[in-house]
Amino acid sequence: MTKNVVITGASSGIGAALAHEFASRGYNIALCARRIEKLESLKNTLSEKHSNITVMTAALDVNELDTVPTVLSKIKSSLGNLDIVIANAGITGVRRTGSGDLTIDKNILQTNLFGAIATIDAAVAIFREQGFGQIVGMSSFSAFRGIPGSAAYSASKAALTNYLQAVGTELFRKKDIKVTVIHPGFIRTEIDDNIDKFPFVIDADKAARTMVNAIEKGKSDVVVPSWPWAILRSVMPKLPESVVAKIF
Repeated sequence: MTKNVVITGASSGIGAALAHEFASRGYNIALCARRIEKLESLKNTLSEKHSNITVMTAALDVNELDTVPTVLSKIKSSLGNLDIVIANAGITGVRRTGSGDLTIDKNILQTNLFGAIATIDAAVAIFREQGFGQIVGMSSFSAFRGIPGSAAYSASKAALTNYLQAVGTELFRKKDIKVTVIHPGFIRTEIDDNIDKFPFVIDADKAARTMVNAIEKGKSDVVVPSWPWAILRSVMPKLPESVVAKIF
């Protein structure tokens, strides 16, 4: 039986790469994002390449928290049961502490944390009703050690990881509802021209393939790519500030 996956923040970057990977494996896909024209373009590409699946789009701004359950419910009505919901929508931002303007920080926390929580909450409600499902949250390796200049981004991802761990424990006895948190390292996408200045960069399609493999295996905690971030995960919190400053 064909499975159904919902991806927020699907218009570009990791979200779009995940859509391509799931489509290649025969999943029906609901693409969600604010930029509906980008979604429609991606939908057309996927539908032309994979005629055996259903691809639908839904305008969704996860910052409008009250609309998230409604959008997911409408997708469920169209596709049937939801097997996987990926809370991928997120933004980045650079702000040096002490500037006095918290606008960037507030926007990052609103989207990356509260938008993700709204998505997770709505998905779990659906999963409880239908008796199964898998929520996937897109965190970051910065959840393990904050990135200088991106304190709010790092904090949002650390909080999301913690939140998903708590949700996983809440649902521990419900064996048919799984929780997966993904911690990407540096991923090369079309929306980040400066990514290659960082170490251990991999392409989005390769990252998506690894992520989907882990999702299908039902893993609860994933680091992508595994090398070297799985090792650095335990090392980074102990690194001297001088070393972290050189890396980032």
